[in-house]
Amino acid sequence: MDLLRVGIIGTGRISDLHAIEYRANPRAQIVAVADVVRENAESRGRQWGVADDHIFTDYHDLLALPDVDLVEILLPHHLHYQAALDAAAAKKHISLQKPMALTLAEADQMIAAAKQAGVIFKVFENFIFYPPVQRAKALIDAGEIGEPLTIRIKSNSGTSPNMWNIPRAAEEWRFKSETCGGGPLVFDDGHHKFALAWHFMGLAEEVHAWIGATEREPGYILDSPALVSWKFPNNRYGSLEVVYSPEMVLDTAHYAQDDRIEITGTRGVIWVTRGHGKMMDVPPVIMYRDRQTFTYSDMPVGWEHSFINSTRHFINAYHTGAPPVLTGEQGRDVLRFTLAAQASARLGQSVKLEAFT
Repeated sequence: MDLLRVGIIGTGRISDLHAIEYRANPRAQIVAVADVVRENAESRGRQWGVADDHIFTDYHDLLALPDVDLVEILLPHHLHYQAALDAAAAKKHISLQKPMALTLAEADQMIAAAKQAGVIFKVFENFIFYPPVQRAKALIDAGEIGEPLTIRIKSNSGTSPNMWNIPRAAEEWRFKSETCGGGPLVFDDGHHKFALAWHFMGLAEEVHAWIGATEREPGYILDSPALVSWKFPNNRYGSLEVVYSPEMVLDTAHYAQDDRIEITGTRGVIWVTRGHGKMMDVPPVIMYRDRQTFTYSDMPVGWEHSFINSTRHFINAYHTGAPPVLTGEQGRDVLRFTLAAQASARLGQSVKLEAFT
């Protein structure tokens, strides 16, 4: 069996979720790791069965290995551009954490470099692979609620005694626009929500955003509360509401956050009632149609399953030659959403997507 040999560049907290399917799937194996923090590289590498001579602090050493087919790039946003170009130059297939770049010009160069090198380029997005989202999409594709007319997404951040312990040094870059590209909630985590809007409704024509600012603690400003609205072709609309509630205690095993989605069609409504965590004791997917309410609970709901499914999809794509999701071009489309929202908030007016080409 052809084995996909994987090198992981960046072994911080999120790498644990990226590694699950690579370790479990018989068609893939993690063979190398690199992280500027030696302790992270060594602890993850040994946990994943990586040989000592394939554990590095400089990712260029990993890219020089002939027995690495694919690199999973899990670096801060401002490092994506150069790392992706270096990986393409080394003829390695690429799975790149979202958002793919800080600008569309960078994204274009990354896409071009991957094409020139003849390597697969995936922008990693897990939320569209979250099982309740997959079920909602299957119901919509089957015509259960008719043609979708609107989408509403709500993202709540708070606190939790069970949330991940993120080292301060590992999160500081998310609060700096020059390294993150925007704020932690609307630009960084917001990519998931923009991807959901794209997944269900397609590419928007126009975006309008209000992005506020809340001090989580001295020197750490969250881009919240925020409201982003979209106008899609054919008289369809959507919105994203992002709220940080510092005293709200959430049920989660990962980030102290939860998400809800409501999609209204010509015939009915579908709700996805959870995301990162769980706020409501209700089924993960609910549908209303024809004076009846239908509930769906026959699916895993842990956030980690979105990573498992996304990685499994990519392994399948690699072995079958099918395009991954997100392709570089699709990742660029979602990046256009996020950049347009940032521009709208700065300008105080709506922004047409055609202005970002």
